Amino acid sequence: MTKSELITKLVSRLPSLKEEDVSFSVALVLEAIRSTLEKGRRAEIRGFGSFALNYRPPRNGRNPKSGERVSVPAKYVPHFKPGKELKDRVNAALPIANQDL
Repeated sequence: MTKSELITKLVSRLPSLKEEDVSFSVALVLEAIRSTLEKGRRAEIRGFGSFALNYRPPRNGRNPKSGERVSVPAKYVPHFKPGKELKDRVNAALPIANQDL
């Protein structure tokens, strides 16, 4: 689902709201998550999941095209961890594939 699809779905479920208001609200929520992560803090939406930063230390890598060694600097990467309720709902809604493994 894309951001525009989310906005369209919310507008169809809440016809009393204008599309501009829904779009502004979605942007506001995403910006709040972004700014919290930029400050190095964790953002949690109960029942859905949490957004946090994972630290990746510096390492040596290889350029896949030339095979040359390159130094990859340390960095923080955003990480989403789904909440228990979200995991339970997804697992209840989707069939388990390859049960014979």
